[in-house]
Amino acid sequence: MSPRPQSPPVVADHRERRAIVIELVIVFTITLGLSAARSLLSFLDSLLRPEPLAEQEVALHSPQASIALVDMLQQLLGAVQLLGWAGLGLYLLWRAGFTASAVGIDLRRRGRDLLLGLGLTALIGIPGLALYLGAWSLGLNVAVVPSALDETWWRPITLTLSAFGNAAAEEILVVGYLLTWLRQLGSGENSALLVSAVLRGVYHLYQGIGGFVGNLVMGLIFGRIWQRTNRLSPLVIAHTLLDVIAFVGYAMLRDHVSWLP
Repeated sequence: MSPRPQSPPVVADHRERRAIVIELVIVFTITLGLSAARSLLSFLDSLLRPEPLAEQEVALHSPQASIALVDMLQQLLGAVQLLGWAGLGLYLLWRAGFTASAVGIDLRRRGRDLLLGLGLTALIGIPGLALYLGAWSLGLNVAVVPSALDETWWRPITLTLSAFGNAAAEEILVVGYLLTWLRQLGSGENSALLVSAVLRGVYHLYQGIGGFVGNLVMGLIFGRIWQRTNRLSPLVIAHTLLDVIAFVGYAMLRDHVSWLP
């Protein structure tokens, strides 16, 4: 893996530094930081319930309306919201002089990005599934139901769009956007990486300890790869594939295999 590209100089002006901090607080208050707070409260609620964690379940996608057409539109709006979060991160970086290409989202290295994305999918996906099943069997995780949607023609479409929305929002905000600004503030690479990875873990804490640990490790790997390569596209590719496999794959397999919770 090649050394990371040269970073712009650290922002020294006090007013500019304060503006960056305020921006970070505002952005994450309305996006994944808010999700992290809600996830933490959800985990506390799960711990305080009388039934063990392994006997509880959480659905990542559930029906939002009794009428199929309205439900489809609700699911699509969820994906639109995630893409809006991703767009917000890219827009704010662009306003500050960082193009999408500057954080590694472009088509210049399509082949390499795709290969790296596929490799990351295998690297994260297989151990991640084993960690989840192990944590659930030990009573450290709730049963995660990726999709509780009824079988409809549009279910694979909305689940795939949701997977892409999740990937774009998380990788752009928690990796490209957050780590860029932490560099500008002069944070060390390791400390910035830890902040990013812990945030990723916390907003998955509603799943239990396994969800937190698995996503913390994923955040450490993804964040370090970006720090070294400045390529965000492979991370979005890998994350999208992981979620498509989880969302669509679960919906197809849940009635045909016995080992899924």
